Amino acid sequence: MRILLSAALALATTTAQAGAVSFASGWKEQKLTLFSSNDYSFGNSLSMTSNGSVSIAWTRVGQGDWGADAASWNWAVSQSVPATDLSRKGGDDRNISVYFVFVPADVAPSLAGAGIRSLLGRDDVRVMQYAWGGNHGRGSIIKSPYGRGGVTIPLRQAGTGSVSESVNLAADYARAFGGTKGALIGLAVSGDSDDTNTVIKATVSNLNLR
Repeated sequence: MRILLSAALALATTTAQAGAVSFASGWKEQKLTLFSSNDYSFGNSLSMTSNGSVSIAWTRVGQGDWGADAASWNWAVSQSVPATDLSRKGGDDRNISVYFVFVPADVAPSLAGAGIRSLLGRDDVRVMQYAWGGNHGRGSIIKSPYGRGGVTIPLRQAGTGSVSESVNLAADYARAFGGTKGALIGLAVSGDSDDTNTVIKATVSNLNLR
């Protein structure tokens, strides 16, 4: 009985702490190439301009949200890259992506302070990237052409507009990788316009975990 009560209390704590993700603090830019960088603005929302460039803005997820099974957010694009093939290495520009970074639950505590580069280099890390861009059907599972335990799940084809999204992380993880997801320890947002040498202007807001 004590074990069951402890488990119930832990689940209740995780659920109670899950919620809105702040864009006002805790985010860092990670360059993917030496001379390429997007322009990010952090506050009530995350705004991004990408001018023939690519980089990632990322943040760690607090332990109270490691068990999140779903997420929602709003995003808007006012200037778009052309449609590309998101499965093509070196030709996969997209307007904006929201990344969810998972690790096995038993190693999550030891990786709580790890940077995004070290995480993406691990064999046991799994990354789901929800993308606005490309020319693929919504909800497709596209294996990363960079071979890092990641998948791209397109939600919107290339173009402009403003949309609210809601995703089932647990179900999409099972479709992408099989099995049960681990701990969600990282989030990232990126824009990618270096292959087409075009300009992206986009915003993400109201990101919630639950």
